[in-house]
Amino acid sequence: MEVKYMAEKSASIAEVFAAFLKLGLTSFGGPIAHLGYFRTEFVERRKWLSESSYADIVALCQFLPGPASSQVGFALGVLRGNGLLGGLAAWLAFTMPSAIILFAFALGASVLTGPFAEGILHGLKLVAVAVVAQAIWGMASSLTPDRERAAIALAAVAIVVFVGGSFGQIGAIALGALAGLWLCRGSAPAPTGHLGFSVSHRHGAAALVLFAVLFLITPLVTAQTGSQGLALFDAFYRSGALVFGGGHVVLPLLQAEVVTPGWVSNADFLAGYGMAQAVPGPLFTFAAYLGAVAEPAPNGLAGASIALIALSLPGLLLVYGMLPFWDALRLRPKAQAAMRGTNAAVVGILGAALYNPVWTSAVLTPRDFAVALAGFLLLTVWKLPPWIVVVILATAGAALPLT
Repeated sequence: MEVKYMAEKSASIAEVFAAFLKLGLTSFGGPIAHLGYFRTEFVERRKWLSESSYADIVALCQFLPGPASSQVGFALGVLRGNGLLGGLAAWLAFTMPSAIILFAFALGASVLTGPFAEGILHGLKLVAVAVVAQAIWGMASSLTPDRERAAIALAAVAIVVFVGGSFGQIGAIALGALAGLWLCRGSAPAPTGHLGFSVSHRHGAAALVLFAVLFLITPLVTAQTGSQGLALFDAFYRSGALVFGGGHVVLPLLQAEVVTPGWVSNADFLAGYGMAQAVPGPLFTFAAYLGAVAEPAPNGLAGASIALIALSLPGLLLVYGMLPFWDALRLRPKAQAAMRGTNAAVVGILGAALYNPVWTSAVLTPRDFAVALAGFLLLTVWKLPPWIVVVILATAGAALPLT
């Protein structure tokens, strides 16, 4: 099965850009839901890679700081687009739609107010329930096919529930890898191909060095020069380098970096965060809003660009730097066993996320449950494209009362 996927030729940069632009325009529901959209589009529909290879990439990005869904998208772009340009095309296409909307909102172009807009937003939350449930349904059948891996997935759920936060997710993946070394040796055929990342070890090492240099040197240069532009870059870069677990986890870091020094008022910060929930794509595009409204200058378009790039850059550098080493590591027998355990743990993490925050924030009434179940069946039984399900459930959310 691995060869079937890996033998396909690379896509053009334009094809990668178009595929991710569609997702950037339609992927609502946060990072967990985005992983479900990616799986549906690239594993099931386009067959760019296998289920296990996709899970390997997800596991790598879960280990690293940064926005997990954007990192997975970037890695898929590198894989399919045959190098860095493919990764950048995927990141740009997936990120720009929501960044443009949030930048426009920062300039005062807000129309999403009132009960109708709140209903649409609620319908989009129900889309996330259906998408995540579909992802778990598909991944569980292939990644937890036996008692050992099902037990690892269940243990991962327990760890995430009782420990919570990014520490719970990292701990679940780490313990999944250890359990895989013990329980999953020889439990599945070894991969016969490779992920095909066009990244040399030299380029990967250079990316890791650049990540460290920017993290360590930028604060010193900022203190010496007093440049507000460098200070803005440093604040967002540091936040992106230190966050595990995706977009929502970065919010307290960003609040400390931009509200505490008085660059953004707390009211403006919360208004932007509320708007960020209503747009597709990664939550890290919230940085575009913050950079645009920040005082003093640079702000506006320059501030939005600096903040967005700075927040995303550390995660992208880490993924790009690790890809060539990850590809070799995953082919070793012990690494394969650890990976099987890690993949099972990812299923458990997604299962826990399906309940909290996805289910608890979306399914508030029996009507909500019926709409979410309809979305799940439309995806799994009728095989409708996710964007059509987004339209249907958003319309249902606007038509039904919230309580």
